[in-house]
Formats: sequence, C-alpha cells, structure tokens
Amino acid sequence: MSLSQTVFKNPIHLLAFGFGSGLLPKAPGTWGTLVAIPIWYALSLLSLPWYIAATVLLSVVGIGICHYSAKKLGVHDHPGIVWDEFCGYFVTMIAAPAGWIWPIIGFILFRIFDIIKPWPIEWLDKKVHGGFGIMIDDLLAGVFAWLVLQGIVLVVI
Repeated sequence: MSLSQTVFKNPIHLLAFGFGSGLLPKAPGTWGTLVAIPIWYALSLLSLPWYIAATVLLSVVGIGICHYSAKKLGVHDHPGIVWDEFCGYFVTMIAAPAGWIWPIIGFILFRIFDIIKPWPIEWLDKKVHGGFGIMIDDLLAGVFAWLVLQGIVLVVI
C-alpha cells in the first residue's frame, strides 16, 4: 500500500499529515502551515481564552496523533507529519490583531523559526523523541515567532 493510500485510509494518519498536505513532495511543512491558516481563522473567531484552550487541546492531542503515525510508519518525525506545524502556527497567532497582514507575517515568522531552528529548538528536535519530540520543537518555534510577532504589533499598532 502506498503512503497516500495509508494516509487517506486512516483518520489519525490523515490528521497527522494535515489532511493530505504533508504528502506534497516539496516543503510539506510549508504546505501544512498553509493548510493551517483557514483552521486558524475559524479558531480566531473564539475569545482569547477559548482560542488558547483549543490550541493547548490540539497540541496535547497532537502528541498522540504524531506518536501514532510515526510509530505505525516506522519513521520518527516523518517529514509528511505536519500536525505539529498546525499547532506551532496556532501558537504563533495567539492574540494576533485582526487584518489580513497578520496571518501572513505569522506564517513567515513561524516558517523561519521552524526551518532555521535556533537553540534550543534544534537541540529539542534532535534529543526529544516520540510524539512529544515531534511536537515540542514546532511549539517552541511558534513561541519564538509569537514573541517577534507581538513585538511587531507593539511597534506598528
């Protein structure tokens, strides 16, 4: 069975692979983050406490989703697993102001931190395993991106 058949036949793999976006051959993390934007938009309609609660819940559930898929596929942190990018982007966008420019800036910042992996993100990526290891580096990249985004908001608004 091909990877795409496996992903589309198993709902947990389907979530882990970002509804199939992680199957794209080039830059699956970037595609996964793009697919996260409309989901973020729906979540952004919640009040801030509910948004944070949803982000925490999706991240905790994501540990199990990512662990399951990695274990079943036999590949730790398979590049196609992009649920962690979803959650990292949701962290980036906590309390982002309204307007079309902020999700774009958040996307760019998150992708930068997820790709360059400054310390301690790179260390966590290499040393922490399982579903928690898959999730934690992207969540921390989201925190770094959130800090920069909020700094930009303070300067601009």
